[in-house]
Amino acid sequence: MTAVAEQTGAWLAEFTQLPAAAPWVRELREAAFQRFATLGFPTTHDEEWRFTSVAPIARTNFQPGGAGDYWLNRPSTVEVLSAEEVRRHLAHYAAFDHNAFVALNTAFLREERLVAIRIPAGAVIGTPIEIRYDVQDCGHPMAVHPRTLILAGADSHCTIVETYSGAGTYFTNAVTEIVAGDRAVVDHYKIQRESLEAFHVATLGAQLGRSANFVSHSISLGGALVRNDVNVVLSEGTEATINGLYIVNGTQHIDNHTSIDHVKPHGTSHELYKGILDDQARAVFNGRIIVRQDAQKTDSKQTNKNLVLSDDAVIDTKPELQIWADDVRCTHGATIGQLDAESLFYLQSRGIGKQQARSLLTYAFAQDIVDRIKIPALKDSLERILFEKFHEHREK
Repeated sequence: MTAVAEQTGAWLAEFTQLPAAAPWVRELREAAFQRFATLGFPTTHDEEWRFTSVAPIARTNFQPGGAGDYWLNRPSTVEVLSAEEVRRHLAHYAAFDHNAFVALNTAFLREERLVAIRIPAGAVIGTPIEIRYDVQDCGHPMAVHPRTLILAGADSHCTIVETYSGAGTYFTNAVTEIVAGDRAVVDHYKIQRESLEAFHVATLGAQLGRSANFVSHSISLGGALVRNDVNVVLSEGTEATINGLYIVNGTQHIDNHTSIDHVKPHGTSHELYKGILDDQARAVFNGRIIVRQDAQKTDSKQTNKNLVLSDDAVIDTKPELQIWADDVRCTHGATIGQLDAESLFYLQSRGIGKQQARSLLTYAFAQDIVDRIKIPALKDSLERILFEKFHEHREK
């Protein structure tokens, strides 16, 4: 038996037990599972995964958990997508052709657990749309496959907050697809606070219309093994801002892969990812900017900054530019450093203890991302979490 067959055998048994569904759903599931069976889980021989081994996921016998428990607040102006709308859009922006985890998520699609909503054209939603996924500890490893589809109509404004949390050992395999219509304004937040025994793999696929404005913030604090894929496709005159903050310690491992694809002219993108690593933690950042031949007048900037607090922590960072147009302005950069010795000395000279000074400087490094959050309650909550996290960890 091949390694791929061994990996997919247990999943096949669960796949055959899925409940009945509409014909088009069954067809989509079957195509996705066949693709997963062909691909198998990626290995470190795959370029996109060479710094991240998913062997712990592949060798664990997870029991099915569907999408886990989720909660959605839905302002009155937000509409549930019809079955026909779901059929037209689902799996078009997060394709499973080359991504085994997206294929696995799609194979276990359950209509009753799919979050699929529309913000009508011209609607301005003042209240954040919150989607919370939570996994309870049930005494055995469980796999959940959250699936979210959001269509923001032309000229609409909305804020979306996805939160992932849980307890015990489990595997969250999430896929989110967002379509922003022409001139739509979409602010997206993803807060990952999984159990430190959990695995978290997530893919965000965003398709942005003409002159749309899209901002996404990814905050990763938990999980034993985490992989975030963010893929954004820009149209003409689109503006996209992609920010991320990842904080890992102990033996945590987090991998952020981003792709910003400029396919039309006059697009603007800004990307800032910041990481804080301590103990034996490991992080990976791979940011790709693509500028297609027709995407003249593109303006794109990408920055990855990492603060390493331990000699045993490791960061692998790789910014990429793929440019086929000649009238563009694109820059990228990556930094890896430690706490500034002069700043530490200054704080200590003012009567602040060494550990407290380290915590304050670490908090200040993360604050740059937190300050960009526009939801006051969410910002306040993250500030408290980060302050407690840095203080408690340095006290150990």
